[in-house]
Amino acid sequence: MSLLEAEPAGPTEPAAGAEPAAQTGRSAWVARAKRLTPMAVLLVAVVLPWSTLDVPVLFDGPLNSPGTLQLLGVCLVFGGLALGYDLLFGHAGILSFGHALFIGLGAYGTAILLGHAHWPLWTAVVVAAAGTAVVAALLGAVALRVAGIALTMVTLAFAQVGWIVVNRDPGGLTGGEEGLPLDSAALPSGLVGVANTVNLYWLALAFLVLVVLVVHGIRRAPLGRVLTGLRDDERRIAVLGLSPYRVKLGTFILAAALAALGGAVYVLVVGGATPYLASTDLTLSLIVMAVLGGAGTRWGAVLGGILYAYLDQRLTHVGGSLPGPLGQPLFVLGTLFVLAVAFVPGGLAGLRLPVELLRRGLRSGGPPGGGLRTRASR
Repeated sequence: MSLLEAEPAGPTEPAAGAEPAAQTGRSAWVARAKRLTPMAVLLVAVVLPWSTLDVPVLFDGPLNSPGTLQLLGVCLVFGGLALGYDLLFGHAGILSFGHALFIGLGAYGTAILLGHAHWPLWTAVVVAAAGTAVVAALLGAVALRVAGIALTMVTLAFAQVGWIVVNRDPGGLTGGEEGLPLDSAALPSGLVGVANTVNLYWLALAFLVLVVLVVHGIRRAPLGRVLTGLRDDERRIAVLGLSPYRVKLGTFILAAALAALGGAVYVLVVGGATPYLASTDLTLSLIVMAVLGGAGTRWGAVLGGILYAYLDQRLTHVGGSLPGPLGQPLFVLGTLFVLAVAFVPGGLAGLRLPVELLRRGLRSGGPPGGGLRTRASR
Protein backbone atom coordinates (compact mmCIF):
# COMPACT_ATOMS: atom_id res chain seq x y z
CA MET A 1 0.00 0.00 0.00
CA SER A 2 1.43 3.38 -0.94
CA LEU A 3 1.50 6.44 1.23
CA LEU A 4 -1.11 8.06 -0.96
CA GLU A 5 -3.46 5.16 -0.37
CA ALA A 6 -2.95 5.13 3.37
CA GLU A 7 -5.59 6.90 5.49
CA PRO A 8 -4.97 8.39 8.90
CA ALA A 9 -6.39 6.45 11.79
CA GLY A 10 -9.51 8.07 13.23
CA PRO A 11 -12.67 7.27 15.05
CA THR A 12 -14.64 4.59 13.34
CA GLU A 13 -18.14 5.49 12.25
CA PRO A 14 -20.92 3.67 14.06
CA ALA A 15 -22.91 1.15 12.17
CA ALA A 16 -25.83 2.52 10.25
CA GLY A 17 -28.40 1.00 12.57
CA ALA A 18 -26.58 1.62 15.87
CA GLU A 19 -27.99 5.04 16.71
CA PRO A 20 -31.57 4.24 15.70
CA ALA A 21 -31.32 1.02 17.72
CA ALA A 22 -30.13 2.95 20.78
CA GLN A 23 -32.91 5.47 20.35
CA THR A 24 -35.42 2.65 20.01
CA GLY A 25 -34.11 1.09 23.21
CA ARG A 26 -34.39 4.37 25.12
CA SER A 27 -37.89 4.93 23.76
CA ALA A 28 -38.94 1.47 24.87
CA TRP A 29 -37.50 2.11 28.33
CA VAL A 30 -39.36 5.41 28.64
CA ALA A 31 -42.60 3.82 27.45
CA ARG A 32 -42.19 0.99 29.95
CA ALA A 33 -41.53 3.47 32.76
CA LYS A 34 -44.65 5.43 31.85
CA ARG A 35 -46.72 2.26 32.02
CA LEU A 36 -45.25 1.09 35.32
CA THR A 37 -45.35 4.43 37.15
CA PRO A 38 -49.17 4.49 37.62
CA MET A 39 -49.07 0.90 38.89
CA ALA A 40 -46.31 1.80 41.35
CA VAL A 41 -48.28 4.81 42.60
CA LEU A 42 -51.40 2.65 42.98
CA LEU A 43 -49.43 0.07 44.94
CA VAL A 44 -48.13 2.77 47.29
CA ALA A 45 -51.66 4.11 47.75
CA VAL A 46 -52.97 0.63 48.60
CA VAL A 47 -50.33 -0.15 51.23
CA LEU A 48 -50.22 3.38 52.67
CA PRO A 49 -52.72 2.62 55.51
CA TRP A 50 -50.15 0.22 57.00
CA SER A 51 -47.45 2.90 57.15
CA THR A 52 -46.66 4.54 60.48
CA LEU A 53 -44.51 7.23 58.86
CA ASP A 54 -45.02 10.64 60.47
CA VAL A 55 -44.74 13.71 58.20
CA PRO A 56 -45.19 16.68 60.59
CA VAL A 57 -45.32 19.45 58.02
CA LEU A 58 -47.81 17.80 55.67
CA PHE A 59 -50.04 15.92 58.13
CA ASP A 60 -51.05 16.17 61.78
CA GLY A 61 -50.35 12.52 62.49
CA PRO A 62 -48.91 9.31 61.05
CA LEU A 63 -50.06 8.21 57.61
CA ASN A 64 -52.21 5.45 59.11
CA SER A 65 -53.97 7.75 61.60
CA PRO A 66 -57.72 8.26 61.04
CA GLY A 67 -57.38 12.01 60.47
CA THR A 68 -54.72 11.61 57.81
CA LEU A 69 -56.58 8.78 56.09
CA GLN A 70 -59.77 10.85 55.96
CA LEU A 71 -57.85 13.80 54.48
CA LEU A 72 -56.29 11.55 51.86
CA GLY A 73 -59.69 10.00 51.15
CA VAL A 74 -61.19 13.43 50.45
CA CYS A 75 -58.25 14.22 48.15
CA LEU A 76 -58.75 10.97 46.23
CA VAL A 77 -62.46 11.69 45.79
CA PHE A 78 -61.75 15.13 44.38
CA GLY A 79 -59.11 13.67 42.11
CA GLY A 80 -61.82 11.44 40.63
CA LEU A 81 -64.36 14.28 40.47
CA ALA A 82 -61.88 16.53 38.69
CA LEU A 83 -61.04 13.82 36.15
CA GLY A 84 -64.73 13.16 35.54
CA TYR A 85 -65.32 16.85 34.90
CA ASP A 86 -62.26 16.99 32.65
CA LEU A 87 -63.97 14.41 30.43
CA LEU A 88 -66.37 17.24 29.60
CA PHE A 89 -64.10 20.25 29.82
CA GLY A 90 -60.69 19.03 28.67
CA HIS A 91 -61.65 16.26 26.26
CA ALA A 92 -65.00 17.25 24.76
CA GLY A 93 -64.60 21.02 25.13
CA ILE A 94 -67.90 21.44 27.01
CA LEU A 95 -67.70 24.21 29.62
CA SER A 96 -70.49 23.45 32.08
CA PHE A 97 -71.14 25.58 35.15
CA GLY A 98 -73.70 23.13 36.49
CA HIS A 99 -71.61 20.02 37.12
CA ALA A 100 -71.91 20.40 40.89
CA LEU A 101 -75.64 19.81 40.54
CA PHE A 102 -74.93 16.17 39.69
CA ILE A 103 -72.51 15.80 42.59
CA GLY A 104 -75.20 17.19 44.89
CA LEU A 105 -77.82 14.84 43.46
CA GLY A 106 -75.61 11.84 44.12
CA ALA A 107 -74.71 13.01 47.62
CA TYR A 108 -78.17 14.07 48.77
CA GLY A 109 -79.87 11.22 46.93
CA THR A 110 -77.75 8.67 48.77
CA ALA A 111 -78.18 10.38 52.15
CA ILE A 112 -81.96 10.72 51.73
CA LEU A 113 -82.46 7.12 50.59
CA LEU A 114 -80.39 5.91 53.54
CA GLY A 115 -81.86 8.15 56.24
CA HIS A 116 -85.48 8.55 55.17
CA ALA A 117 -86.25 5.55 52.98
CA HIS A 118 -83.91 3.19 54.91
CA TRP A 119 -82.60 1.55 51.74
CA PRO A 120 -79.46 -0.59 51.74
CA LEU A 121 -76.33 1.43 51.05
CA TRP A 122 -75.30 0.04 47.67
CA THR A 123 -78.88 0.08 46.39
CA ALA A 124 -79.14 3.73 47.40
CA VAL A 125 -75.85 4.59 45.65
CA VAL A 126 -76.84 2.84 42.42
CA VAL A 127 -80.31 4.39 42.37
CA ALA A 128 -78.89 7.87 43.12
CA ALA A 129 -76.37 7.54 40.27
CA ALA A 130 -78.98 6.19 37.86
CA GLY A 131 -81.45 8.93 38.80
CA THR A 132 -78.76 11.55 38.28
CA ALA A 133 -78.05 10.13 34.82
CA VAL A 134 -81.74 10.49 33.96
CA VAL A 135 -81.77 14.10 35.18
CA ALA A 136 -78.60 14.78 33.17
CA ALA A 137 -80.24 13.34 30.06
CA LEU A 138 -83.22 15.67 30.48
CA LEU A 139 -81.15 18.77 31.25
CA GLY A 140 -78.52 17.98 28.64
CA ALA A 141 -81.17 17.51 25.97
CA VAL A 142 -82.06 21.17 26.51
CA ALA A 143 -78.70 22.73 27.40
CA LEU A 144 -76.68 21.11 24.61
CA ARG A 145 -78.90 22.62 21.94
CA VAL A 146 -76.75 25.73 22.37
CA ALA A 147 -73.00 26.20 22.68
CA GLY A 148 -70.41 28.59 24.08
CA ILE A 149 -71.53 31.20 26.58
CA ALA A 150 -75.18 30.24 26.09
CA LEU A 151 -74.43 26.67 27.20
CA THR A 152 -72.53 27.96 30.22
CA MET A 153 -75.45 30.18 31.25
CA VAL A 154 -78.05 27.43 30.82
CA THR A 155 -76.10 24.95 32.94
CA LEU A 156 -75.48 27.69 35.52
CA ALA A 157 -79.23 28.37 35.71
CA PHE A 158 -80.01 24.70 36.30
CA ALA A 159 -77.35 24.49 39.00
CA GLN A 160 -78.70 27.55 40.78
CA VAL A 161 -82.17 26.02 40.88
CA GLY A 162 -80.76 22.87 42.47
CA TRP A 163 -78.81 24.89 45.04
CA ILE A 164 -81.91 26.89 45.97
CA VAL A 165 -83.95 23.73 46.40
CA VAL A 166 -81.32 22.23 48.70
CA ASN A 167 -81.25 25.36 50.86
CA ARG A 168 -85.05 25.56 51.08
CA ASP A 169 -85.11 22.09 52.71
CA PRO A 170 -88.30 20.80 51.02
CA GLY A 171 -90.15 18.40 53.31
CA GLY A 172 -87.23 18.41 55.72
CA LEU A 173 -85.27 16.16 53.36
CA THR A 174 -82.06 18.13 52.78
CA GLY A 175 -81.47 19.81 56.13
CA GLY A 176 -81.25 23.28 54.59
CA GLU A 177 -78.14 25.34 55.23
CA GLU A 178 -76.97 23.01 58.01
CA GLY A 179 -76.69 20.05 55.67
CA LEU A 180 -77.84 16.46 56.00
CA PRO A 181 -75.81 14.08 58.22
CA LEU A 182 -75.68 10.41 57.35
CA ASP A 183 -77.68 7.94 59.40
CA SER A 184 -74.91 5.70 60.72
CA ALA A 185 -77.47 3.03 61.65
CA ALA A 186 -78.20 2.50 57.96
CA LEU A 187 -74.54 1.96 57.05
CA PRO A 188 -72.62 -1.32 57.08
CA SER A 189 -70.62 -1.76 60.27
CA GLY A 190 -67.37 -1.71 58.30
CA LEU A 191 -67.96 1.93 57.33
CA VAL A 192 -68.89 3.25 60.79
CA GLY A 193 -66.51 4.51 63.44
CA VAL A 194 -63.04 6.00 63.57
CA ALA A 195 -61.44 2.57 63.50
CA ASN A 196 -62.94 1.92 60.06
CA THR A 197 -61.66 5.11 58.45
CA VAL A 198 -59.23 2.94 56.49
CA ASN A 199 -62.19 1.29 54.73
CA LEU A 200 -63.48 4.69 53.67
CA TYR A 201 -60.01 5.51 52.36
CA TRP A 202 -60.00 2.36 50.25
CA LEU A 203 -63.51 3.18 49.03
CA ALA A 204 -62.30 6.60 47.88
CA LEU A 205 -59.30 4.98 46.19
CA ALA A 206 -61.60 2.50 44.43
CA PHE A 207 -63.72 5.40 43.13
CA LEU A 208 -60.65 7.15 41.74
CA VAL A 209 -59.44 3.95 40.06
CA LEU A 210 -62.89 3.43 38.51
CA VAL A 211 -62.98 6.94 37.05
CA VAL A 212 -59.42 6.57 35.74
CA LEU A 213 -60.31 3.28 34.03
CA VAL A 214 -63.44 4.76 32.44
CA VAL A 215 -61.87 8.02 31.24
CA HIS A 216 -58.62 6.46 30.04
CA GLY A 217 -60.56 3.67 28.34
CA ILE A 218 -62.47 6.33 26.42
CA ARG A 219 -59.22 8.12 25.55
CA ARG A 220 -57.80 4.97 23.98
CA ALA A 221 -61.03 4.06 22.19
CA PRO A 222 -62.25 5.62 18.93
CA LEU A 223 -64.62 7.71 21.03
CA GLY A 224 -61.59 9.51 22.47
CA ARG A 225 -60.57 10.71 19.02
CA VAL A 226 -64.16 11.75 18.36
CA LEU A 227 -64.17 13.84 21.54
CA THR A 228 -60.88 15.45 20.53
CA GLY A 229 -62.33 16.35 17.15
CA LEU A 230 -65.45 17.65 18.84
CA ARG A 231 -63.34 19.89 21.07
CA ASP A 232 -61.17 21.21 18.23
CA ASP A 233 -63.81 21.65 15.53
CA GLU A 234 -67.37 20.37 15.83
CA ARG A 235 -67.87 20.55 12.06
CA ARG A 236 -65.32 17.77 11.53
CA ILE A 237 -67.53 15.35 13.43
CA ALA A 238 -70.56 16.32 11.38
CA VAL A 239 -68.62 15.83 8.13
CA LEU A 240 -67.76 12.28 9.22
CA GLY A 241 -71.47 11.52 9.49
CA LEU A 242 -71.60 11.54 13.30
CA SER A 243 -74.01 13.60 15.35
CA PRO A 244 -72.12 16.10 17.55
CA TYR A 245 -75.23 16.59 19.65
CA ARG A 246 -75.57 12.89 20.47
CA VAL A 247 -71.86 12.54 21.26
CA LYS A 248 -72.01 15.53 23.59
CA LEU A 249 -75.19 14.29 25.25
CA GLY A 250 -73.73 10.83 25.86
CA THR A 251 -70.57 12.35 27.34
CA PHE A 252 -72.66 14.72 29.45
CA ILE A 253 -74.66 11.82 30.91
CA LEU A 254 -71.59 9.70 31.62
CA ALA A 255 -69.81 12.59 33.36
CA ALA A 256 -72.94 13.24 35.43
CA ALA A 257 -73.15 9.60 36.54
CA LEU A 258 -69.48 9.64 37.60
CA ALA A 259 -70.10 12.90 39.47
CA ALA A 260 -73.08 11.39 41.31
CA LEU A 261 -71.02 8.36 42.28
CA GLY A 262 -68.30 10.68 43.56
CA GLY A 263 -70.86 12.64 45.55
CA ALA A 264 -72.07 9.44 47.21
CA VAL A 265 -68.52 8.40 48.13
CA TYR A 266 -67.75 11.88 49.45
CA VAL A 267 -70.80 11.73 51.73
CA LEU A 268 -69.59 8.43 53.13
CA VAL A 269 -66.07 9.75 53.72
CA VAL A 270 -67.08 12.98 55.50
CA GLY A 271 -70.30 11.71 57.08
CA GLY A 272 -72.89 13.98 55.48
CA ALA A 273 -73.94 16.31 52.66
CA THR A 274 -73.81 20.12 52.63
CA PRO A 275 -75.23 22.72 50.21
CA TYR A 276 -71.69 23.36 48.97
CA LEU A 277 -71.90 20.10 47.02
CA ALA A 278 -74.62 21.61 44.83
CA SER A 279 -73.18 25.12 44.53
CA THR A 280 -71.53 26.87 41.62
CA ASP A 281 -68.47 27.37 43.82
CA LEU A 282 -67.75 23.65 43.60
CA THR A 283 -68.02 23.71 39.80
CA LEU A 284 -65.58 26.63 39.67
CA SER A 285 -63.24 24.65 41.94
CA LEU A 286 -63.42 21.71 39.51
CA ILE A 287 -62.48 24.02 36.63
CA VAL A 288 -59.52 25.30 38.65
CA MET A 289 -58.48 21.71 39.43
CA ALA A 290 -58.56 20.73 35.76
CA VAL A 291 -56.65 23.81 34.60
CA LEU A 292 -54.17 23.60 37.48
CA GLY A 293 -53.34 20.01 36.65
CA GLY A 294 -53.55 20.34 32.87
CA ALA A 295 -56.93 20.10 31.14
CA GLY A 296 -57.19 17.33 28.59
CA THR A 297 -54.02 15.56 29.71
CA ARG A 298 -53.79 12.02 30.97
CA TRP A 299 -53.14 12.64 34.67
CA GLY A 300 -53.40 16.42 34.96
CA ALA A 301 -56.93 16.61 36.37
CA VAL A 302 -56.17 13.91 38.95
CA LEU A 303 -53.07 15.75 40.16
CA GLY A 304 -54.88 19.09 40.18
CA GLY A 305 -57.84 17.69 42.10
CA ILE A 306 -55.69 16.01 44.74
CA LEU A 307 -53.43 19.05 45.21
CA TYR A 308 -56.31 21.54 45.35
CA ALA A 309 -58.31 19.45 47.82
CA TYR A 310 -55.25 18.91 50.01
CA LEU A 311 -54.39 22.62 50.13
CA ASP A 312 -58.01 23.56 50.73
CA GLN A 313 -58.32 21.17 53.66
CA ARG A 314 -54.92 21.90 55.20
CA LEU A 315 -55.07 25.69 54.79
CA THR A 316 -58.50 25.75 56.37
CA HIS A 317 -57.12 23.73 59.30
CA VAL A 318 -53.93 25.76 59.87
CA GLY A 319 -55.11 29.09 58.46
CA GLY A 320 -55.50 30.75 61.83
CA SER A 321 -51.82 30.28 62.65
CA LEU A 322 -50.58 31.93 59.43
CA PRO A 323 -50.03 35.71 59.24
CA GLY A 324 -52.02 38.14 57.09
CA PRO A 325 -53.59 36.94 53.84
CA LEU A 326 -51.73 33.62 54.11
CA GLY A 327 -54.36 32.66 56.65
CA GLN A 328 -57.05 32.87 53.95
CA PRO A 329 -57.27 29.61 51.94
CA LEU A 330 -58.93 31.30 48.97
CA PHE A 331 -56.13 33.86 48.74
CA VAL A 332 -53.45 31.17 48.73
CA LEU A 333 -55.33 28.96 46.26
CA GLY A 334 -56.04 31.92 44.00
CA THR A 335 -52.40 32.97 44.03
CA LEU A 336 -51.31 29.42 43.25
CA PHE A 337 -53.74 29.26 40.34
CA VAL A 338 -52.54 32.58 38.88
CA LEU A 339 -48.90 31.52 39.16
CA ALA A 340 -49.64 28.15 37.56
CA VAL A 341 -51.45 29.75 34.62
CA ALA A 342 -48.71 32.36 34.17
CA PHE A 343 -45.63 30.13 34.45
CA VAL A 344 -46.94 26.62 33.71
CA PRO A 345 -49.66 27.08 31.05
CA GLY A 346 -49.92 23.34 30.55
CA GLY A 347 -50.63 22.75 34.24
CA LEU A 348 -48.86 20.31 36.52
CA ALA A 349 -48.71 17.84 33.65
CA GLY A 350 -46.44 20.32 31.84
CA LEU A 351 -43.82 20.19 34.61
CA ARG A 352 -42.34 17.12 32.97
CA LEU A 353 -40.82 19.35 30.26
CA PRO A 354 -37.88 20.59 32.39
CA VAL A 355 -37.17 17.00 33.39
CA GLU A 356 -37.19 15.98 29.75
CA LEU A 357 -34.83 18.84 28.86
CA LEU A 358 -32.43 17.83 31.63
CA ARG A 359 -32.52 14.18 30.62
CA ARG A 360 -31.78 15.03 26.99
CA GLY A 361 -28.98 17.39 27.99
CA LEU A 362 -27.30 14.77 30.16
CA ARG A 363 -27.66 12.19 27.42
CA SER A 364 -26.05 14.44 24.79
CA GLY A 365 -23.35 15.76 27.16
CA GLY A 366 -24.35 19.34 26.45
CA PRO A 367 -26.59 21.93 28.08
CA PRO A 368 -30.10 20.85 29.04
CA GLY A 369 -31.64 22.63 26.06
CA GLY A 370 -29.23 21.17 23.53
CA GLY A 371 -31.44 18.28 22.54
CA LEU A 372 -34.29 20.54 21.55
CA ARG A 373 -32.04 22.98 19.71
CA THR A 374 -30.48 20.15 17.71
CA ARG A 375 -33.88 18.88 16.74
CA ALA A 376 -35.07 22.33 15.78
CA SER A 377 -32.04 22.90 13.59
CA ARG A 378 -32.65 19.80 11.49
